[in-house]
Amino acid sequence: MAKQPRILAGETAAITGAARGIGRATAAAFVRQGMRVAIGDVDFEAASRTASELGPSTVALPLDVTDRASFAAFLDGAEEQLGPLDVLVNNAGIMQIGRFVDEDDLTAQRMIDINLHGVILGNKLALERMVPRDRGHIVNISSQAGKFGAPGGATYSATKHAVVGLTEAIRGELRLMGAHIDVSYVMPAVVNTELGSGLGEVRGVSNLEPTEVADAIVEALQYGIVDVWVPKSVKRTSLMVTLLPRSLAEGLGRAIKADRVLSGADSGIRRDYELRAARSAPALAPGPERVLEPPAPGPESGADSIPERERIVQTSSD
Repeated sequence: MAKQPRILAGETAAITGAARGIGRATAAAFVRQGMRVAIGDVDFEAASRTASELGPSTVALPLDVTDRASFAAFLDGAEEQLGPLDVLVNNAGIMQIGRFVDEDDLTAQRMIDINLHGVILGNKLALERMVPRDRGHIVNISSQAGKFGAPGGATYSATKHAVVGLTEAIRGELRLMGAHIDVSYVMPAVVNTELGSGLGEVRGVSNLEPTEVADAIVEALQYGIVDVWVPKSVKRTSLMVTLLPRSLAEGLGRAIKADRVLSGADSGIRRDYELRAARSAPALAPGPERVLEPPAPGPESGADSIPERERIVQTSSD
């Protein structure tokens, strides 16, 4: 007998980074299911606009996912206004891309703080509420970069790999505890959002709309799906690639331009997003950016033995 979908109507959900993009689309999808939704975002003004547009079953609350007190206040506010938490979607994240050898330490710290530590905090704080009730579902947004590793986004890929491992480990612990709480992770391809602007495309995989990811999240809640691939067809490709020798797998990746999705991004198109992401919480003072230049050509062999030179570029504080 086919598994019957869980009825979501009347449940309370909290979504981080929900003012725009995937988070907003997910909030709208939840409202259509009859759910009550708390929209959390560091940009409270944008969150308030989104809540107003989605209707009376939503509330907007300020949220800095890197701060435990802020995250706890967000979930407390959601429960006070909407009822006990049934679903948490850890969606907030940033993606600042470029060559790893050029990445400054502050950029790496920001992505780890928001994309990983924010998810860790969300899981801990949600489970504090869900475990005593023995019910609930946590959805952590990862990426296909969290399975394959994307050149041009090494630290971003690392954070998304960590989200996959974190989710699997938490799920195992909950099972050992006998807790009836579901945990899922979502791995979309490139999505047509501000975060995904200017990125390359993988041959044979069209860019997604945020609504497609939102629909996959709803399905995960309804059927208890753990690893959510968007689109679903990419899961078959992933399974096939894991069976190939590394040289063939990497050759396939090059053939479909998977290695160019981030490394070949259009920096001009991404400029506005990158600037906004750089200013998002946690607020960090700008530091020097390291740009490694290749060795200068030698007079005889075409390449001399001088080690790669470092050029220091001061980032703007605006």
